[in-house]
Amino acid sequence: MLQPSLLRAIPRQGCLLELHYATGEKKFFDVAPYISGRWFGELGDVAYFQSVRLLEDGKGIEWPHGQDIAPHELYELSFFQ
Repeated sequence: MLQPSLLRAIPRQGCLLELHYATGEKKFFDVAPYISGRWFGELGDVAYFQSVRLLEDGKGIEWPHGQDIAPHELYELSFFQ
């Protein structure tokens, strides 16, 4: 399944990302289960977590050092609040 394009990714308290999709959907993704080890552990730093940005094509997100989460995971494992 193709995921709709992301328009915004807003970091929220508690390792949540608020995701806004081109379909008008607003969903939330919990990054907490990913924050471990050398690669993703850096996301545990609040300031670094908040530096998340959209990929140019709106297909995903990433952090400055290259950490990312697959677009299908973002869409399929996020929830409405």
